Amino acid sequence: MDRADVWLALTDGGAGLEEFVAVYFPRAQCVLDFYHAAEDLGALARALYSGNEEQAVEVAQSWCHTLKHQGGAALLAVLETLDVRGRKAETRQTYRRALGYVRNNVHRMGYPCYLADGWLIGSGHMESAYKAVVGQRLTGNGRRWGEEGADTVCHLRALFKSERGQWEAFWGNAA
Repeated sequence: MDRADVWLALTDGGAGLEEFVAVYFPRAQCVLDFYHAAEDLGALARALYSGNEEQAVEVAQSWCHTLKHQGGAALLAVLETLDVRGRKAETRQTYRRALGYVRNNVHRMGYPCYLADGWLIGSGHMESAYKAVVGQRLTGNGRRWGEEGADTVCHLRALFKSERGQWEAFWGNAA
């Protein structure tokens, strides 16, 4: 990792994750997973336009476009102009939750810059890699692992699944 020019920590915005990254990976740039934010925006649009799915989808897509191409601050400005007075309590609560989520993560929503730099903005690749690299090896009928064994197997599995020749090079140097 030390050879990398930039370290990225792509997270879902869960409580404590940014602090964890700051302590254990202080060089990492925190990025909020775009698709987690998009899910929240979709939920807000459905709450605001319940009964009109087409309108909800259109509004959510518009917000996502703003987020992706103008960033979190631009989206926050749009959301802050929404008037939810007179709406159901549940709708107002969904709005407050979405607005708080964007406010709390706006500093990690610089998607136009991230994309211009060639960074990934979604964690799907990592989630898929986890399933392929770790999940397939550690889970299954009759498999039981302690922490030390699981850690060792995960390192070996990552090596086995990495670039061509890495597995052989590791074992060649181990002798």
